[in-house]
Amino acid sequence: MSEFTDHWALGKALVHRVEEWSGPFLTPQLLFAGFEPAAYAECKEAVPAAYLDAASDALQARLQSWVVEVDGQRVLIDTGAGNDKIRPGIPLFGGLQTPFLERLAVAGFAPEDIDLVVCTHLHVDHVGWNTQWVAGAWEPTFPRARYVFPLADAEYWDPRRSHLYPAKTGEAVNEGFFEDSVRPILEAGRAELVQGSVELLPGLRLDPAPGHTPGSTVITLESGGERAMFVGDVVHHPLQVWNPDWNSIFCEDPSQARATRRAVLERAADLEAVLVPAHFAGQHRTRVRRTPAGLRPVGLDGVGL
Repeated sequence: MSEFTDHWALGKALVHRVEEWSGPFLTPQLLFAGFEPAAYAECKEAVPAAYLDAASDALQARLQSWVVEVDGQRVLIDTGAGNDKIRPGIPLFGGLQTPFLERLAVAGFAPEDIDLVVCTHLHVDHVGWNTQWVAGAWEPTFPRARYVFPLADAEYWDPRRSHLYPAKTGEAVNEGFFEDSVRPILEAGRAELVQGSVELLPGLRLDPAPGHTPGSTVITLESGGERAMFVGDVVHHPLQVWNPDWNSIFCEDPSQARATRRAVLERAADLEAVLVPAHFAGQHRTRVRRTPAGLRPVGLDGVGL
């Protein structure tokens, strides 16, 4: 493994992390709707430097994917921003030339090894490697894989249906992703559009977690009595464990997003599950504990994971 890849076991399952991009993102003051300076001051010092630059308030972020080996299958969760994509709404993720596939190979997988691709939700930074540019067209990157997309997001973000959803919070920042990273999969007949709770494989379940997007989901892995929850963008940063009512500015339904985030964090605490958000820096995952002062992350420094 390398600094861009790592792995861990959950029961009999194996989880491999593959990093596409890393760097500072926005400050909490800019990223979080509902940001409260006093609440931030109370928890700021408890956040390790790997997640937050205390001097500048810059949040550290990652674009990363997860390959889960379970029940003899290899499942890729989320596919980052991708290469060669035109992204006028978020130039940071446009025109990338990252060695993501090479890092996937370091983790032990070629594109043809992937059996199932699951996007927790359809946003520009979760679908990019669904496709790659080949001979003048966008082609599925993972030639054997079945792709699973939330139906609600496929309908919401389809430009051909934009008249049905005229007030999308993330319309500008997500410009272009559907046509180059989702529609080619649909037209190739490779996509399965799902709604409600779905057992993807024995030990791997998808559940609705709407708010950030209409179709946002959580994927729960269970093996050997242990559980992990891949929560996409329900939680962007550890600060939201201290402050579950802080939405990102990219949440489509603010009140639903707050309710979903709290419910997901409470469930993680109930199950003693490993919480695996899409963008965590540091140890890239945490556990959630209840304390008299509220919910708290455990294991941000790697201890207790």
